[in-house]
Formats: sequence, C-alpha cells, structure tokens
Amino acid sequence: MTSILSLSSVLLALKLCSGEWCYEGQSRETKCEGPSEWKNLFPKCGGLNQSPINIITSKVEHDPNLTGLIFDGHEDVFNTTVENHGQSAHFTLPQSVRLRGGGLSATYKAVQFHLHWGQDGGQGSEHSVDGKRYPMELHIVHIKEKYNNLSVALNDSTGVGALGFFFEVSSEKNKKLDRIIEALGKVRHEGNSSELEDFRLADIVPQANTLSYYRYSGSLTTPDCDQSVVWTVFHQTLPISKNQLTSMYKQLLFRTEKPMIGIFRPVQKLNGRVVYTSVKSHILCVLPNLITLFLCLFCVFGQQKCFH
Repeated sequence: MTSILSLSSVLLALKLCSGEWCYEGQSRETKCEGPSEWKNLFPKCGGLNQSPINIITSKVEHDPNLTGLIFDGHEDVFNTTVENHGQSAHFTLPQSVRLRGGGLSATYKAVQFHLHWGQDGGQGSEHSVDGKRYPMELHIVHIKEKYNNLSVALNDSTGVGALGFFFEVSSEKNKKLDRIIEALGKVRHEGNSSELEDFRLADIVPQANTLSYYRYSGSLTTPDCDQSVVWTVFHQTLPISKNQLTSMYKQLLFRTEKPMIGIFRPVQKLNGRVVYTSVKSHILCVLPNLITLFLCLFCVFGQQKCFH
C-alpha cells in the first residue's frame, strides 16, 4: 500500500510539473504550457474578454466620462518589498496609494506593480497600439477599496483597476529607474525577496492630471486570467535607456533558472469590445489633415504666383 501511495504521489508531481504555465519562450525549452495552451489548464484564459489587446486608434471611441484620473499617495515615501515569483517580480504597494476619478465606478487601492519585457530591445509590452509593441510595460494593480484582497476582488467584474504604462527607448538615462533595476538584482531566484526603502511611485509615474488614456474591460494577463479588470492604458510613454533595458533583462531568473526574458502574453481578440479614449480622437486625426491641406494650397498658390 505504501508503495502504491508513493507511486501515486510521484505521478501527481510529474503531472503538476508538466502542466505548469509559462511564457512562449519557455515553452520551447521546457515541458510547460505556453500562452496558446493556457486555456487547457485555466478555462478562464479562453474567455471572450481577455487581455492584453491591440489598440486600434482609428476604432477607439471618445467617452466624455473619462475625465482626469486622480492619483492619491503617489508622492508618499514608503518602503516596498520586491519578490521573485518565478515568472515575474512584484513590488508591494501600501493601501494609501489610491486611484479614483476617470470614469471609475469606485476608489481603488493599490496592491502591487510589476513589469513585462522582451529580449534585446525587441517587443516586450503586452498591449500594443496599431500593432506597435514597446520594449517594456509597467502594470500597477489596484482593487476596489471595499475588498480585503485580490482574490475577493476578482469575483467582481470591475473589482480590479490596472494601469498600463509603455516604456520607450530614450537616448538619455532614466535615473529614477536605477533603484528598480538594482532591487530586481537582489531577487534573482524564485522566492527571493528584498526591501526597497524610501520609494515613491511619483519617481517613475507622471502626474495623473497630465495624462490621456485608453479604457477597456479585460482580464489579468497571467493565469487564471480572471475577467475582472478595468484597464487604463496611457498614451504617454516613459523613458528608459538602451543600457538600462539590457540591465533589466539580466537581473532575474525563472523558476527553471533560465534568464527571465520574453515575459509577455500575446495580444488577444477584442470579440466585439469597444476601446474608449479620454481624448477626442477625431480631432487628433482631423488637425494633421487640415494642416496638410493648408500647406498644399499654400504651395499651389505660391507656385502659381511665381509663374505669373
């Protein structure tokens, strides 16, 4: 009987190991389920409101209710714990960091932030805009203030409020990111944790009242892929130098001890969802066209005057 139980335990362990989720690059090297197979292990990953998505700017709709967002506590100084979870690293945030306004149905309190990146300066963001993917994307995760934890909030279709910021390669170094990169270097292996002292979200995130954004209903971008997220993806990009980006890739290891690179989910189908914007997008499209028209007319009439 003992032998039978031991064999069953081994078989169960093998099944669990072979059925582990991973990112696309990992699935080519280890026996794990890549993004296209997540739905086999986690049915919610096959839902109709999945994230991330490709935002097609010509199809977004302006929503006048998407007024300025209000960030509370972003200027506060606090200590944050960073931990390597095996597939990414999370920085914990105090509940005093909050998000409200901007057409949100409630005030949301912060839980954590994390980053998604690619490899060698290539695509690494999860969301894309008109097919363009950025080298890195920051996600700040919040839950409605009435909930005690993320697990409870996921039972509410709008229980989670996530902010997405794209990073774009800059010729100049973003000095404020050095502390983040250094902190990641201290949690190289799964389960490692460290404390980053005297940190402010305002060091890496701009003032809310200066930001325009997209809004849509979606999901977590990792299993279980719960469809409980109100996504806010910002137009404005954040700077990072090429050397900083390279350093970021070298900091962490997956639970398999392989370099933690390519940690992003491919874009998912919209399935009829509408993406809204806080900006009157038709004005953004019309103005360049009008300017072009006036320039053309100026050139035409200018040439006619020269020939007469």
